[in-house]
Amino acid sequence: MSHAGATALVREVSPSVSRCELTHLARAPIDFEEAKRQHARYIAALEVLGCRIEWLPPLPDHPDAVFVEDTAVVLDELAVVTRPGAESRRGETASVAEALGKYREVRVMKGPGTLDGGDVLRLGRTLYVGITPRTDAAGRAELAALVEDAGYRVCPVAVHGCLHLKSAVTEVAPSILLANPKWISVADFSSFRVVPVALAEPAAGNALRVGEMVIHAAEFPATRSRLAVAGIPVRQVPASELAKAEGGVTCCSLMLA
Repeated sequence: MSHAGATALVREVSPSVSRCELTHLARAPIDFEEAKRQHARYIAALEVLGCRIEWLPPLPDHPDAVFVEDTAVVLDELAVVTRPGAESRRGETASVAEALGKYREVRVMKGPGTLDGGDVLRLGRTLYVGITPRTDAAGRAELAALVEDAGYRVCPVAVHGCLHLKSAVTEVAPSILLANPKWISVADFSSFRVVPVALAEPAAGNALRVGEMVIHAAEFPATRSRLAVAGIPVRQVPASELAKAEGGVTCCSLMLA
């Protein structure tokens, strides 16, 4: 979770975004100008919810650079700069490490394992980490070693049919998760209440919690109704263009409370 008043590290949409890495989706044309407009709406939502925006340097030759979440795991005591699973993304991490160094002790994954931040869901002192093509066993083990002395443990979670763990499940309130039960086993989160996404909206499990509010993609109205029934207040933002790059609302910021 991120509190109102948090700092959000963000990066502009790259003009090369149409060359993004894809794992589960067929390539579709991305309207760059519309992607920029939608990203601006996302940034505005963060600001309305009290976040301070810090822009990372643009990386026009890195198609996925807007998805800054994958480059680090930010905890209260430290930040771990990852080794992304897509080799094309490893040039994104140096500027993130430099920015995070103003706020946290920074520890850097060395490899050979790989890990994307989008595969890491922090719930209390447990880091649930997806088993995905982008995050391997060696990456999970290295993360566990880097955070153990701060009191965190790593719990692997099988993921099916989507890019990252947080494509399938996110925290929307204390002890309440939003999830697609077809992409993860809710039994892995048995101590939490789970709000299932609407069947027609499989990608709707990705939500960004900011204080008592969640930011959620406007394209998922049926799931938003389920959140409302659960008492979860939602601020919707259009996110259709970056979704074509397998991106969600958590992907586009690194939140520092």
